[in-house]
Amino acid sequence: MATIKDIAKAAKVSIATVSRVLSQDDTLSVSPKTREKILTAAEKLNYTKHQKNSKKNGQKKTIAILQWYSEQEELNDLYYYAIRVGIEKRAQELGYDILRFFNNAIFSIDTNIAGILAIGKFSQKQIEKLEKITSTLIFVDSDTLNYGYSCVTTDFDSSVINTIDYFLNKNLSDIGMIAGEESTSDGLEHLIDQRFRTFKNYMSELGIYKAKSVYVGPFSTQSGYNLMQKAIQELGNELPQAFFIANDTLAVGALKALQEAKIAVPERVSLIAFNDTPITKQVFPALSSVTVYTEEMGKIAVDLMTQTLSPNPPKIASMVRLATKLTIRDSCL
Repeated sequence: MATIKDIAKAAKVSIATVSRVLSQDDTLSVSPKTREKILTAAEKLNYTKHQKNSKKNGQKKTIAILQWYSEQEELNDLYYYAIRVGIEKRAQELGYDILRFFNNAIFSIDTNIAGILAIGKFSQKQIEKLEKITSTLIFVDSDTLNYGYSCVTTDFDSSVINTIDYFLNKNLSDIGMIAGEESTSDGLEHLIDQRFRTFKNYMSELGIYKAKSVYVGPFSTQSGYNLMQKAIQELGNELPQAFFIANDTLAVGALKALQEAKIAVPERVSLIAFNDTPITKQVFPALSSVTVYTEEMGKIAVDLMTQTLSPNPPKIASMVRLATKLTIRDSCL
């Protein structure tokens, strides 16, 4: 049976730190990364005593998960679903109670909660509404430092640059993009996709950016299909050798349009998508995609919440930006 000493050795921290993290000592100031290492080691070693102790202590706090999508939209986009799953797993490990809300239910959130974990993109007006419920706010998948709130995001810049470099290393220099567009759920703010911004800037630096090879539309399978169909019609023989596509659902639609037009993938057009949700392996050819560690994003957000709820919370908002991995499958050379 695993002991605290075993966990300390695996996580490379002191026994005292392990003991205080597992007993949920709010007076302990420890980084989310260290807390993550300890809890992961405990899980791998099947150490469960701390879970029993947390129930006995009766110190459960309730945090709310607010999803910027509707319930149906979340079902259609496994990216945000996976983030929520990550939050719920870590919250359960740390002994929190969870209340779940979707974008049309902000005003029904109980003011007695300890804090809110907000997933997705929120306008300034929406954030102001949340502030009236609680000042303890952590955001996932959006940069909220300007509003004074800590957040967890993905390293979009390196992801896009690595994707372009991969194409170039395969001698594919004629690269197009299908980008997504979205607005906050209240429609007040239009959001520029950071993937497109980085794509344009890096391709321009390399001197190979072609505005005519970029198509933008909503994040949906139908939109991906329509945009690729439009590219095929408008560009003809000048259709790029490769496309970077802003998410998997767009890529599935784009792949269908290419197949209907009898354009071989990857022999004529290579595709790399983004997010690497399970759908990438359910199509033929299987889609190459940038793997985003969505569950980890959710778990780290809970750790940030725990820090914020401690007796000595951080005085400055911070951003945790997670790395990604380029996962190559059959849709590109």
